[in-house]
Order: sequence, then C-alpha cells, then structure tokens
Amino acid sequence: MMKKFLPILMIIVLMTILLVGCTGNEGASSVPESTPESGESDETDESGGGEPEAPEDKDIVNLAILKGPTGIGAANLLEKNAGGVAVNEYNVTVAGAPDEINAKLISGELDIAAVPTNVASLLYNRTDGEIQILAVNTLGVLHIVSSDPTIESVGDLEGRTIVSAGQGAIPEYAIDFILKQNGVEADIEYKAEHSEVASLFLAGEADVVLVPEPFVTQILNQSEEAWAVLDLTEEWNKVAEDSILTMGCVVVRREFAENHKEAVDQFLTEYAESIDQANNDIGTTAQICERYDIIAAAVAEKAIPNCNIVYVDGSGMARQVGGFLEVLYEANPESVGGTLPSDDFYYVK
Repeated sequence: MMKKFLPILMIIVLMTILLVGCTGNEGASSVPESTPESGESDETDESGGGEPEAPEDKDIVNLAILKGPTGIGAANLLEKNAGGVAVNEYNVTVAGAPDEINAKLISGELDIAAVPTNVASLLYNRTDGEIQILAVNTLGVLHIVSSDPTIESVGDLEGRTIVSAGQGAIPEYAIDFILKQNGVEADIEYKAEHSEVASLFLAGEADVVLVPEPFVTQILNQSEEAWAVLDLTEEWNKVAEDSILTMGCVVVRREFAENHKEAVDQFLTEYAESIDQANNDIGTTAQICERYDIIAAAVAEKAIPNCNIVYVDGSGMARQVGGFLEVLYEANPESVGGTLPSDDFYYVK
C-alpha cells in the first residue's frame, strides 16, 4: 500500500513546485523587483513597474490636423510636443481629408481637430450640439488655376469642367455660390485630395482646377504654363456682403471641453503661439511642415505668406463664422447641416 502511495505523493509534490514557480514568474513581470529606498515615495509604482513619471502631469489630447494650410498653423505645436515641452501631451493624426477626421470626432477617438468651417456646423447638428468651435485658423486660400489665358473672369468658366477636391466642404459650397451668383454654369469634377488635383493638372490631365494654397504655389512652381486666374476670396467678396470667406477652424468635443477645460485653454494658448510663429518664422516652420508630412518645405516656404493663416477666437470668431455660415445657409441649408448653430456652438474661454 505504501509503495502505491509514494508515486502519487511524488507527483503531488512536483506539481506544487511547478505551480509555485509559475506564480513567482508572473509576479515578477508586474511588481518592481526593488522597493523604494528610505525617504522615497512609492507612488511611481502606479506608472507600471518603476518607470519614472513625467516631470509634470500632462493632459493627454487626441489631436488631428489636415495637410495643407490648417496643418501649417499647427506645425510648431507638433514640434514642441515631439520635444516634450508642450503643456499638454498630444497624440497627433495628420489626415489628408476631413472624412478621415469626422467619424473619429463623433466616436470620441479624437478630442480636438482641424476641420473646414462648414463641417464644424455639420458635426454640431449631427451630434445634437456635441461639437463646439474653438477658433478660426484659415481664411480664404482658394484659387482657380488654369493654363488657358482666356479665363479672366468667373463668366469665362461657363461650360468648363473644373477639377477640385473638397466635396461637401468649403471648396464645393464656395464655388457653387460664386457660380450661382454670377449666373454661370460649369461642371465640377471632384477628387479625394487637393494633392491629387494638383498632380492631374501637372500631368496635363486637367486644364482648369480649383485648389487652395499651398497647392497653388506648388503648381505655379512646376508649370510655366499655369496661371492663378481667379482668387475666390476676391470673387466671394464681390457677391457676399458683410461676410468673410472663413475656410478652416479647430473644434472640440463638448464633453472633453467640459471635463478638461484647462487642457483646452492651454491648447488654444499653444496653438495661437504656433500660428504666430508660423507667420513670423517661415523658414523654420517650412522645415517642420515637411518633417510631419504636412507639405514639402520648399513649397511651404513660398506659400505660407499667401495662406491667410490666422488665429481668431471668442466673440471675433463668432462674428466671422456666424456671418459666413449665414451666407452658406441661404445658398444651401444642407451645407451647414440644415440649420444654423445656436450660440453654444462657440466655445468661450
């Protein structure tokens, strides 16, 4: 009987040793091997195994910008963030088109994002007011570029095909409004991104295009036959009284703004500084733009003075955006989401 019992006992002992060994290994992966020395705080254990914390607590902000003018304004902020000297910690997405941003704002994957101004209104209406506008960052930058020297006025676009990006955003509604006010009919062929439109023109596959800066500069630099024949800001001003062509803005999720007001206000301060630096230190900003795939440095350096990059918040923002959205609404209510936003659309510090 004893002989039968001994093998069973040995198996039990062996299994116990193995289990204890496995448990010990698991604990070593989550608990620091060393304990804090006398006088040291053990709070660093919460960071996941003894790694040092950042010198100061930072709010994490999921931020998205667009390639092009609105991205240029944020370039210096992105550089500060990469160097660890921004007040907030930004998880940054650089997108090629607004559609890449909209769904992530609605789902909560993004906290703050740069979008066309009318898209901000669309998102406000689509989410029952859960998206607010923080600041205007770009005024009019759209131009009609062509290799046809006979195009000198909006009337000369009659019957032409214009290749553009920005369907469902400012480029579409601006050109539609200007054509309608001038009694002109033209076909608009939409592409996914402004860079694609520029490439088609340079390849000789489109002879009339609607593009914003810095793509205007890019085309003119690479084609001796290209001309910026019409400035849509000037054409807008001719037919839209008391309204500014307000192209781009930054928005925030209301829930994030309410729960992280200090972080949002700090973002606005840092963003304003970034835009100011972009307008006053063009060479450095151009290099940063290339580093973050916003736009090539050579193009950015020539284009920035023409990009109308601004920072307007508070009551000034509300006046500019409100007047612009009213013009869009009167021309096409769907361009702003079917109804004009209420006063709570505008974030105030």
